[in-house]
Amino acid sequence: MTLSAPPSRRPRVVIIGCGFGGLEAARALRSAPVDITLVDRTNHHLFQPLLYQVATAGLSAPAIAAPIRHLFRRQPNATTLLGEVTHIDVAARTVHLQDGPHLPYDHLIVAAGATHSYFGRDDWAPHAPGLKTLDDAFEIRRRILLAFEAAEKESDPARRADWLNFVVVGGGPTGVEMAGTLAEIARHTLPGEFRHIDPAAARIILLEGGARVLQAMPEALSERAREQLEKLGVEVRLNARVTAIDGDGLFVESPSSAIPSSASSYQIKSKCMVWAAGVAASALGRQLGAATGCTTDRAGRVLVAPDLTLPGHAEISVIGDLAAAHSHAPGQAPTPVPGVSPAAKQMGRAAAANILRRLAGQPTEPFRYRDYGNLATIGRNSAVVDLTSPAGPVRFSGYFAWLFWLFAHVYFLIGFRNRLVVLMDWAWAYWSFARYARVVTGIVEPGGRAAQPGAPHGGPFKAQARD
Repeated sequence: MTLSAPPSRRPRVVIIGCGFGGLEAARALRSAPVDITLVDRTNHHLFQPLLYQVATAGLSAPAIAAPIRHLFRRQPNATTLLGEVTHIDVAARTVHLQDGPHLPYDHLIVAAGATHSYFGRDDWAPHAPGLKTLDDAFEIRRRILLAFEAAEKESDPARRADWLNFVVVGGGPTGVEMAGTLAEIARHTLPGEFRHIDPAAARIILLEGGARVLQAMPEALSERAREQLEKLGVEVRLNARVTAIDGDGLFVESPSSAIPSSASSYQIKSKCMVWAAGVAASALGRQLGAATGCTTDRAGRVLVAPDLTLPGHAEISVIGDLAAAHSHAPGQAPTPVPGVSPAAKQMGRAAAANILRRLAGQPTEPFRYRDYGNLATIGRNSAVVDLTSPAGPVRFSGYFAWLFWLFAHVYFLIGFRNRLVVLMDWAWAYWSFARYARVVTGIVEPGGRAAQPGAPHGGPFKAQARD
């Protein structure tokens, strides 16, 4: 079934994905004489930089998500559809949805984003979930909370220690923020609520395969971040490469301190592990590569032309995490564009502007990324900030960096209500150390045994954490 074109037969723009890139592209075309169809597999736009706050019970889901239909209720040229794209027919210029219509397009913007990458070991996923969606956040929150509950009922000290070992794999922004917040929960939120365990005795271990955490940051800020994590009680292990993960924990290989040329392998027993180490582009990237002959990199990202289109297919733009794009500043060599939300927003606006140029018979312009810097929070009163300014880099850490991070994230949230709710929740949490989004519902397996956070989804324990 093909969705019929509107009577006006204005140019049809289909946007796949309502992340930061897709949202900005649709908004940039709000006054354009085009008909936009926005397709997403969920019904909400998600502010991913704060997703770890949902996973650690600091915020409820509605605080960082907004219904897509609500966002575009006052944009008459935009139609939103809930569906999953299964195929793009480049020759027929149609987008195929699973159990839905075929969407014809004159211009296509693909902003399908990315998912977790386990570097070929997808069997690790049930034991160490990643964090990309609200479902991921609910699942991680469930595992964290139920690990403490299981430890409270465990009489064997060794098994209790396994429940209280929390491991985060990956020392990028998500891993650092997750580890720091887990330490806060164990040290400040939960003490006094249990009778047989001391939550503050939980071990939070952050594993990073490289030589430092936050490798996109300057080395001095990376070192400062490591120091702040350790001050919070996080065990930071660098040059630690995970070689296996199962229901009992994970195996790690790292260089021996006594013999640098050799490597030692050891096991960390844990029932609650979080994966924050790898990202892979949406499968649509490789499908586009097969259909158009364009090149994809090892992560499945599409190598795009300077104006973000596919070589030989000016009607298709690829943006966000799915694009292997370069910034083309005048008089400078092209530089890779990082996979961060500001870059996706800028690409969305640039792709929309180039569509308008093509409609006007004008040449398109190459994409130029404006880097405003990087932010990462470590925990309460701790963050690192690396800003780019005309006068040179501005770098600082600690309390004032944390305040800057806080207000920057609140500013970029979608909607006044979300900003107000997040500010109120954070203010209350700051003064009380409380986290109230700690609700787990479901059915405990027969015998009343503790939940198995390491069990694959849909196992005998049906508990779920929901808002």
